Amino acid sequence: MFYEKIYDKYIDPFTDFGFKKLFGEECNKELLLDFLNELLHKEEGRIVSISYLKTEKLGFTEKSRNAVFDIFCENEKGEKFIVELQKAEQKFFKDRTLFYSTFPITQQAPKKKTWNYELKAVYVIAILNFVFDEGKKDPHKYRYDVMLSDIETHKVFYDKLTFIYLEMPKFTKKVDELNTHFEKWLYVIKNLKRLENIPAKLKEHVFEKIFAAAEVAKLTEKEYMHYLNNLKTNRDWKNIVDTARDKGLDKGRAEGIIKGMTEGIIKGKIERNIEIVQKAIEMGISIKDVSVLTGLSETQIDEMIND
Repeated sequence: MFYEKIYDKYIDPFTDFGFKKLFGEECNKELLLDFLNELLHKEEGRIVSISYLKTEKLGFTEKSRNAVFDIFCENEKGEKFIVELQKAEQKFFKDRTLFYSTFPITQQAPKKKTWNYELKAVYVIAILNFVFDEGKKDPHKYRYDVMLSDIETHKVFYDKLTFIYLEMPKFTKKVDELNTHFEKWLYVIKNLKRLENIPAKLKEHVFEKIFAAAEVAKLTEKEYMHYLNNLKTNRDWKNIVDTARDKGLDKGRAEGIIKGMTEGIIKGKIERNIEIVQKAIEMGISIKDVSVLTGLSETQIDEMIND
């Protein structure tokens, strides 16, 4: 069987496979722990340990919306951490992160017991490969720390629900400009796929481990095919978005017929179709327009969404 050759030495963290391979596997827990400690040391102090939790969370009823997190874990104090990677701009991404935060909050309520409503802290961390519209006015601010605060005094009113957004396109430091451990983390996440070797400034234990874990040559055949499928899906989706923009369509909308885009998608595996449809719906594109973009019928798209 013919397999497409991947010439990059290291996997791309901005793929579902790459992100979960590096941060979501038990053998690489040290990497996630180090990253969270650098990200949250001011709010949290030092996190001693983390445990991975099920990434799929069910709604209260059969018709309720469910949530599937990229990474979901808790620390030794029972506090919850959702870590999400978002590759493409999504119209209601802030709404999505708020929706996701409700699951680890409501699930803290004990069943059949009295309760005083005391909650453990919840953190939602989003690593973005795009820039919010309002963020484009400040090209130097790439980190947003969001809590409930009083409008008049600007003081934090409630400190147990925290959202952190990292706009990675704004992080432009070169390797010789890195001053902190956290900046080194951002550099690695953004540039890992492009590197050939470990820069001298990154020769620390945790970064040597992430480079070792990211080597394409060390993937099993099953992992290699999964990663390759991720890359193909991302490439198909990028082609759709680029074509929509070339046609002068509104951001996140696909109005009219986009020709020449469907052949590779329709012939691809059903998993790739499902992932592309999911990304389109998340970005606020209507079912009708997704049908136009992908060549799939509205009935097929409905079935994918329901599944």
